[in-house]
Amino acid sequence: MIFNSEILQITLLSLQISGLATLLSLLIGLPLGSLLALKTFLGRNFLLSMVNTGMGLPPVVVGLFVAIMLWRSGPFGDLNLIYTPTAIVIAQVIIAAPVVTGLTTAALQSLNPRLQLQLLGLGASRTQMVFSLWREARLPLLAALMAGFGAVISEVGASMMVGGNIRYQTRVLTTAIVLESGKGNFDIALGLGAFLLLITFLVNWALTSIQQRGKKP
Repeated sequence: MIFNSEILQITLLSLQISGLATLLSLLIGLPLGSLLALKTFLGRNFLLSMVNTGMGLPPVVVGLFVAIMLWRSGPFGDLNLIYTPTAIVIAQVIIAAPVVTGLTTAALQSLNPRLQLQLLGLGASRTQMVFSLWREARLPLLAALMAGFGAVISEVGASMMVGGNIRYQTRVLTTAIVLESGKGNFDIALGLGAFLLLITFLVNWALTSIQQRGKKP
C-alpha cells in the first residue's frame, strides 16, 4: 500500500467524523448518564433498559433507521443529508451515545453514595456536586470516552448504508477496507486495516496516558 493523498483524505475524514460523533455522544451521554445515576424518577428503569439495549445495537440496524429517516421520501428527506458525512455522524452518535451513557451511569453509581451528601453538606450547589463527582469518577469516565470512540471508528455497516462510500466525499477507512476486499485487493485492505488499528491505538494511548496520569506505576 502506498501512502498517498487519497489515503490521507480518507484518514482525515474518518477522524473528523468519528471525533465529532464521539464529542456529541459525550455531550449527550455525560449529562444523561449522570441524571440516571443520581436521580430517581418515574420511568428511570425503562430509560436504563433502553440505554442498556442501545449499547448492543447492531450498526446495520442503526444505518437502516437513519437511512429511512434521511431518504428523499423520508421525514427528513428535504434536508438532503443522505450520503453525506453528516449522515454518518448522526448514525455514529446513535451508536456511541448509549455506550457513553451506560458507562457513565455505571461509573457514578459505583461511587460511595454518601459522597453526594458530604458535598451538599459542605455547601456545594447541585452543579458543583455533579462536577465533583465527575472528577472523582474521571478514570471510568475516560474509559467510557474510549469505548465510545472505539465503537464508531471501527463501525462499517451504518457508514456504508447512510454514507454510500463515495470517493472523496464519504469514504472512510472501514468502508475503504470493505471496498478493497470486495475488489480482491487484499494487500491494500490489510494495509488500511493495519493503519486503522494504528490510529485507534494512538488515540487510545493518548487517552490512557491522560487517564493514568498521576497514578503510581
